[in-house]
Amino acid sequence: MPRKKQRKRKSPPSSTSHAREYQGTVDMTRSGMAYIMVEGLDKDIRVRQKNLNSALHGDEVLVKVIPRRKKGARMEGEVLQVIRRKRQEFTGVLQIIAHEAFVVPDDEHLPKVHVDADHIHDAQPGDKVVVKILRWQGTHHLPEGEITQVLDPGLTSANDVAMKEILISHGFPLVFPNEVMQELLHLPEYIPEKEIAHRKDVRNITTFTIDPIDARDFDDALSFKMLKNGLYEIGVHIADVSYYVLPGTALDEEAYRRATSVYLPDRVLPMLPEKISNELCSLRPHEDKLCFSVIFHVTAHAEIKKHWIGKTVIRSDRRFTYEEVQEIIEAHAAEEAEMMLKEKDAPAFVGEIMMLHHIAQQLRRERIANGAINFSSSEVRFILDERAFPIGITIKESKAAHQLIEEMMLLANRTIAEFAAKYTYQHRPIPFPYRVHDQPDEEKLKIFSAFALKFGHRFDLSTPQSIAASFNKMLALVQGRPEQQVLESLGIRTMAKAVYSTENIGHYGLGFDHYCHFTSPIRRYPDLMVHRIIQQCLEGKIVPDKELEKKCRHCSEMERHAMEAEREATKYKQVEYMMQHIGEVFDGVISGVAPFGFWVETIDTKCEGMISIQSLLSIDEFRYSETEYALIGIHTGRRFRFGDTVTILVAGANLQKRQLDYELVEVVEQHHISKRKKRSKS
Repeated sequence: MPRKKQRKRKSPPSSTSHAREYQGTVDMTRSGMAYIMVEGLDKDIRVRQKNLNSALHGDEVLVKVIPRRKKGARMEGEVLQVIRRKRQEFTGVLQIIAHEAFVVPDDEHLPKVHVDADHIHDAQPGDKVVVKILRWQGTHHLPEGEITQVLDPGLTSANDVAMKEILISHGFPLVFPNEVMQELLHLPEYIPEKEIAHRKDVRNITTFTIDPIDARDFDDALSFKMLKNGLYEIGVHIADVSYYVLPGTALDEEAYRRATSVYLPDRVLPMLPEKISNELCSLRPHEDKLCFSVIFHVTAHAEIKKHWIGKTVIRSDRRFTYEEVQEIIEAHAAEEAEMMLKEKDAPAFVGEIMMLHHIAQQLRRERIANGAINFSSSEVRFILDERAFPIGITIKESKAAHQLIEEMMLLANRTIAEFAAKYTYQHRPIPFPYRVHDQPDEEKLKIFSAFALKFGHRFDLSTPQSIAASFNKMLALVQGRPEQQVLESLGIRTMAKAVYSTENIGHYGLGFDHYCHFTSPIRRYPDLMVHRIIQQCLEGKIVPDKELEKKCRHCSEMERHAMEAEREATKYKQVEYMMQHIGEVFDGVISGVAPFGFWVETIDTKCEGMISIQSLLSIDEFRYSETEYALIGIHTGRRFRFGDTVTILVAGANLQKRQLDYELVEVVEQHHISKRKKRSKS
């Protein structure tokens, strides 16, 4: 188990010799109050809006601590300088006042942006636009900008405008800069023979990809071969993005800036231009492709006898969807795999897929036995019409086909991290972007274990290993039971967030001492950094990156922004979908409780809405119990607890606020009964 060391707080960095000046990142609240997060400080520095000096959420700033108003008060500060802007683009409305053009941003914390005549382009007064900041301190004492796009609902759909606003608000530019597009023109369309000569040629080995049905960027492939010694050769082949995206290029700088692709319900905003992600690097069938590979020699019992790491050239024989592979797995027995591999007239690829499935399931069982926590996962998928309007919702669950790919990618990622951990530079471990996951929060665990005990699940909190074992025992016992959703949801909330860091504390959730991201360089920048460092190790030409920890923090932050954007877009689609069902009744599960009410997630469609405490007054007055995750009636003792099933009526749907309002059906019925009684009396 990866609990040899825990993350330690580093000393707070300072950009100046002044002891009370710090460099940190702005975390802004909705009220306009901001907190400067400084690594090494136990508490963030609070900054009032008047002292932000144009700093915005996510900006890297230099902050000066100002004298406290009273003894014991929270540390406050003033922003002296914005070191790095998180965002340069904003959405807003174009206004022209006395022949001067301004964009009034949707972000109410941002001042108006002045736009001179040359930078208005085709925008008209009243248009919703995207404005790019050119100078933050212009001649009008306002930021000066250029309109880069008109978001006109008349030309595109309201959905398209909403999705673009979500992306921009989280710091993701909609288009690639001109210099990036210019560099694309010079990338080679064909692989030079000289490059192939330097690589391991595995084009004659059975190879295929397994991806979602709508995927276009195939960044990983598997190869399979029976060896004469009774072992199996399994290759995990990853698109060699580092061949096309070189350090110091505009392509590389833009990929780092984005750090990740963003997946919204109706679109993907790629980290790399489609020329790379969907063409040059996509492992499409019947095309020669450059890869970075990990090739394993494995027994039928999933024992890894040896492995090889290096650059390859591959040729995929077939593109499979997860659904196709799942059909094969469900139609055959894993025990038949070895026999099918030897039969000449066996269906193509079936033996290979079944043996990979057999090995993957053994790897999975071993991983869980060694301390990995087996949380199940489900994902909301929208069925969209030609206008991207949601006409249905499906729930995608992890099945054996997904687990096949997952276990092979986990194996490759862990192997690469273990390989890197052995290398040193000047007698010190080389800086490397590990994917780390800390232990659960102790206080959250205590609250959760007390709650789980109410369902008969006892947690052993004495060691990290016993905690993981307790989780797995509970998760196995609750499968298919009413409390499954609540205990899984709350259990996940006790967990720390996985991040990128050069400080390797292991990955608690996976139970690995060493782990990194190597298998998706098309859509994650840390994987590209890993590829470059591993190649340096293979060549014996290690050049440590002194900025690597800073880059890890940036990638972790952009990953968080992408997840927030994806959640917002999903919520938008859910509200859009439920607008068609106002007044209809659904079964749901209480998914969150607060002093002002509780949230309910519909069982069939996973659409979450709020039931306010005010709407419950006809039942009782309620108080909030944090330890029980419940609202409790003061007079009746009636409980609305996290995980309880309820029947709700869709009362309202607000697309602008991305908010659903629900009412309890029993309250609605009670209201109608009392109305009828009043009418009969009159």
